[in-house]
Amino acid sequence: MNEEARISAFRRIRDIPYAIVAAMRDPAVGPAMMLKENRGSCNPKHVLLADEFRKLGLEVKYANYSFSWDDPAVKYPPELRSLTKMIPPGNHLAIKALIGGRWVLVDATWDLPLKKAGFPVNEDWDGISDTKNAVTPVNEVLHDTIEERVKYDVALRSRNTEEQRAAYAEFAEKLNEWLEVIRA
Repeated sequence: MNEEARISAFRRIRDIPYAIVAAMRDPAVGPAMMLKENRGSCNPKHVLLADEFRKLGLEVKYANYSFSWDDPAVKYPPELRSLTKMIPPGNHLAIKALIGGRWVLVDATWDLPLKKAGFPVNEDWDGISDTKNAVTPVNEVLHDTIEERVKYDVALRSRNTEEQRAAYAEFAEKLNEWLEVIRA
């Protein structure tokens, strides 16, 4: 029963279309805004998934992964590919849940249609094993609370230059547009 509930929560959140929306980074408003708009990035998706898993009695940690958006497996159009080389490393959020005495990676980032563009979509999850990570991680930092993760994320982002912030904003806008084309 508990496995089925975990799988159901995972699928429901995974199937929310991925989009970068800056206002959703705030864990106090991000999940509700994501549900209302039916789109969101790894941050609100995994804050919500952590809440859902806790309601099922699971212990959860927030898993932060630094990564490069310039993943060769993703079939970016040329303009987006060139922007990936100008932006700072990404700061991906997933969760680890204590399942069967083991910390299991659960990553509900990419919605199913994005597989055709080369994103590592988790199509099926058995409710017990690790999922694929949505990114190719450079490192892993675990946080017990979302507040710890927010502080860590803010500290990393504060190092970005104005040029990097502007390039990232442009990248996010163009990425969201491209993802809508993929889904159409």
